[in-house]
Amino acid sequence: MSTITLKSANFFKLLKYSNLSIPRRFNSGTALKLVYSEYGDPMKVIKQEPDHVQEPKNGEILLRMIAAPVNPADINTIQGKYPAKPKSLPAVPGNEGVAKVEKVGPGVKNISGGDHVVPLRNFLGTWRTHLIVMEDDVLKVPKDLGLVEAATLTVNPCTAYRMLRDFTTLKPGDTVIQNGANSACGQNVIQICRAWGIRTVNVVRNRPNIDELKKFLTDLGATQVLTEEEVRITELFKSGQLEKPKLALNCVGGKSALEIMRHLQNGSPMVTYGGMSREPVTVPTSALIFKDVQIRGFWMTRWSKEADSVDRIPMIQSL
Repeated sequence: MSTITLKSANFFKLLKYSNLSIPRRFNSGTALKLVYSEYGDPMKVIKQEPDHVQEPKNGEILLRMIAAPVNPADINTIQGKYPAKPKSLPAVPGNEGVAKVEKVGPGVKNISGGDHVVPLRNFLGTWRTHLIVMEDDVLKVPKDLGLVEAATLTVNPCTAYRMLRDFTTLKPGDTVIQNGANSACGQNVIQICRAWGIRTVNVVRNRPNIDELKKFLTDLGATQVLTEEEVRITELFKSGQLEKPKLALNCVGGKSALEIMRHLQNGSPMVTYGGMSREPVTVPTSALIFKDVQIRGFWMTRWSKEADSVDRIPMIQSL
C-alpha cells in the first residue's frame, strides 16, 4: 500500500490536496470530492465533483483532509470485487487518512479546531478535500505523528495488532513466522513484535535486490529474513537457534502458506488475512491430526463492524 498526498496514482491527478487553495474561512463552494457512480476500472469510473459541505451542526465537526492512502481494498471496492461495499452509489472512496479539524459544531467536547484526527469507522469517504463527521467517527492523534504513519494508522497497523493479540498469547521471546513480510501489514508486524520483545521470522519472495530488502526489514526489527526457497530448508528451529513459532501469519497462500505452517508449534494457529498468490490454502491431514494446527482467518473490516470504541481507541492509542 502507498500513502500519498494524491499525486502518485494517475487517477488521483483529478484531485490534489496539496495543490488546492484552502481558504482560511471555509465556504461550501471550496470542497471537491472523487466519486464513482458504478463499479468498474477506477481510471474510468472515478470523477471529480464539487462537494457542497455545510457548516457543522450539533455534535459534528468539519474536516479538511491532509492525506489519504490508496489501499488495494479501496481499488477492489471501486471495482465491485470487495465483500464490503458502500450502502449506495454514488460513493466517495477511501477508508483511511488523516485530517485537520477546521471547525467544530455545538456540543463537541473532546475535539478542537486545529486537531489532527483519523477515521474510526469504514466508508467515511476520505478521497475528498472536506467532510462533515460526528465527533465519535474520528480519533484525535498527535500533530507530530508522521504523515504516512497517521494516514495509514487505522488499517494495516490495526490488522497487525489484532492478529498478534487475538489468536494466541505471545510473550517476550516467543516467535512469530509470516510470509509477505515486506507488505505494509508485514512491516507493521515486525515493528510491533520488536516493541513487544517477540522474535519474527519473515519470508519474502526472492528478487534481484534481496540483500537490500533483507537489510531494510532487519533494520525495522526483523529477527530473521528468509526467501521462500530458504524457508524450505532452514535449520533455525531444528537447531534450537529459535523456538518454533507460536503463530503464523499468511497473506500469500499456496505453497508459501504450507511452508510457514510446517514450522508451527503443535496446537498453534495460522491466521490467513490475504491471498496474494491467488492460490488456495491447502492443509495436510497430518498437520490437523498430529500437530493440531489451527486454521483461522482475519478480516479487519469485520472486526471493525463488531468492535466498539472501548476496543478500538486503546488499540489505536497503543499503536
